[in-house]
Amino acid sequence: MSDGAPALRPGRLGVLGWPVSHSRSPQMHRAAFAELGLEGWSYQRLPVPPELFAELLAALPAAGFVGANVTLPHKQVALAAADTATRTAREIGAANTLSFRPDGSLDAENTDAPGLLAAIGEPLAGRSAVVLGAGGTARAAVWALREAGASVAVWNRSAERARTLARELSVEQIERPRAAELLVNATTVGMDERQTIDEVLSRLALDSDVLARSGTVVDFAYTRSPTALLIKARQLGRQTVDGLDILVAQGGLSFERWTGIAAPLGTMRRAAEES
Repeated sequence: MSDGAPALRPGRLGVLGWPVSHSRSPQMHRAAFAELGLEGWSYQRLPVPPELFAELLAALPAAGFVGANVTLPHKQVALAAADTATRTAREIGAANTLSFRPDGSLDAENTDAPGLLAAIGEPLAGRSAVVLGAGGTARAAVWALREAGASVAVWNRSAERARTLARELSVEQIERPRAAELLVNATTVGMDERQTIDEVLSRLALDSDVLARSGTVVDFAYTRSPTALLIKARQLGRQTVDGLDILVAQGGLSFERWTGIAAPLGTMRRAAEES
């Protein structure tokens, strides 16, 4: 498996997920293509249920696709389908960026991990971190924070899934969320804007005291306005990092991997905010 990947020829790109209608990646990447005058590139949503993922993935190159982002719930399956993968993707055990090579092979990368660290933008060595979740996004968050030197604990509603993740990535598994210098929501809880703050906190097994005693609160989820979790955290005077910060950071890394050109992050952020 390879850690390097050359820029691709222009072609179709997309984001694979289920659901995927909420994704702002299409607007973000299209704005970047327009800003840089990149012709021949396109980006679209690709809704695909788990049982059809492998079939659709195999059909994409013939339809002119040269790459794709991958979101929930397909990140671990996407890595398994790849012919080559970076060390980051391999060690995390999940991929969110795929590239179809001219020889027909599939290359996998994970930009969620470096995207999270870029969005936080602070040294993390020696700091405590609690990650909520046990899926592909949580795996990237746990790995990134651990590699940055943080002391990481993971919680999930399914204790068995949390134990598996903790064992595979050599971090602590906890039975209930606790206060930490960095509290990261890597679940989909909060993406439904109809959920109240109390409902979100309940589903994450959080209470106001844990939030109040935590440092920075990070939410991978994003909505048209700040998520309920971040609203509550800000009410309690906590620093926050929202999902759009992470989306733009990881999206910029995917963009650069596909095109070989530095991503216009300001343009991508404005497009994500406006979409």
